[in-house]
Parts: sequence; structure tokens; C-alpha cells
Amino acid sequence: MMRSAKRVRDVVLLHGWGYDSAVWRDLAALLAPRLRLHVPDLPGYGAAPACPPGTLAQLARAVARAAPRRCHVVGWSLGGEIALAWALALPRQVARLVLIATTPCFARRPGWPCASAPAALAESARALAADRGGTLGRFVGAQGKGDSRRRHVTDALQRLLAAHAPDPVLAAGLAVLARADLRGDLHRVKQPVLVVHGAHDRIVSPVAGRRLAAMLPDARFHLLRSCAHAPFLSQPARVAALMRGFLRG
Repeated sequence: MMRSAKRVRDVVLLHGWGYDSAVWRDLAALLAPRLRLHVPDLPGYGAAPACPPGTLAQLARAVARAAPRRCHVVGWSLGGEIALAWALALPRQVARLVLIATTPCFARRPGWPCASAPAALAESARALAADRGGTLGRFVGAQGKGDSRRRHVTDALQRLLAAHAPDPVLAAGLAVLARADLRGDLHRVKQPVLVVHGAHDRIVSPVAGRRLAAMLPDARFHLLRSCAHAPFLSQPARVAALMRGFLRG
């Protein structure tokens, strides 16, 4: 049975790799009237100081230090993995989780075929060092591919790219994604979880999102059939409505 969260109004939104907190602007405007939003930059992005690169748990603790004592956490892509690590490390602080386009294991491993090949992640890191602009541009295109509002989504993502994020921060984020594997810990996530995924996501397979929800003790899965990797940009009103209903308990 899902636990009540009626008294928790603070919500932390964690952005994904290559972006900063500005990516949440449209969704935050729809959520703000009823919820107290906290929209931090991940370490190394925007005004946030970088923390030593290493693990999801280190990134989660860096974000948690500035968060309310009790809050809901929403994460997109890399931000979703950080949200899971936060819920595992500090379960008393996190009330509920909303995971958008999230996987517990970004790199393909035995028993986990619904992921990126390790060689592709290594190539992305090399390409980033050789051609930052071209690499990020291709990343934007891949995120919008298949979305019914592809032009709107890719224009927004291109505009919102964290242009000033240092190359070492981007490279460290790719390394974290390549190493992280939370599958063995998912049974310890006791918070209610809403997993939201676009059916046409080319970055994180919707199969991974569905399997993530199935492996969590208390989760529901919602597939948005006309969306790709950034459903909160493609259909912000629909995603906001899903979130409000879930966070009300």
C-alpha cells in the first residue's frame, strides 16, 4: 500500500546530463502553485560547485545537503539515477520519487540488454573531447527523435544546453553513467515511485523503464506514447498532472 505524502509539499527537481536547472522551467511553472519547488543545479553545472567525480551516491549527497529535511524528488535521466541513489542513501529525507526517462543501469551488462553498449559510451566521451559542439548537437537530435513534437523539443533542448558546463564535468558524468548499476539495490527502495517514460525514447529504452518499475517494491509505470526522451518538454501539462496526482498520494 502506498504511504500518504499529503504533508510533504517540497519537491526537488534534478536535471539530466548536459543541462542545468533551467530545463525544468515550463514544468515548474505548472507545478509551482501547489508545491514548493527546489530546482538546484547538479554539481559542476550552472552556479553549483563541482564535487569530486566518482559515484551516484556522492552526487546524491551533494544535492541532499541543500535540500529540505523531507521532500519528494523528481529526476530526469542522469538526475533520475541520482534520485534513486539519494532515496537509498537517505531514505528518511525522500518521501516519494518521480523518475523520468530513467534506468538503473545505463551501460549494457549481462542480464541487462536494454542499454547502451559500453563501447558507445566510450566513443561518446572521445567525441566530446574532440568535437564538443557536434557531439552535443547530435545528443539533442537523438533526444527528440520519434517525438510527435520533435521540432519543439529539439529547439528547446538546444536552447537549454548548459553551454558553460566545463568539459571535465561532462566527461565525469559520462563516466558515472558508464559505471553505475543500481539493479541490486532496487529492492531497498521503499518509497512509492512513479516511473514516466516516452515510448520513442532513443537514449534510455522504455523497456528499461518498465523493468525498473517492475523491480521496485512500490512503483507504477506510465508510458507516454507520443513522447521521446524529454516528455516534460513535449507534454508538460500531462506530465504535471501525473505528478500532482501521484505526489498527493
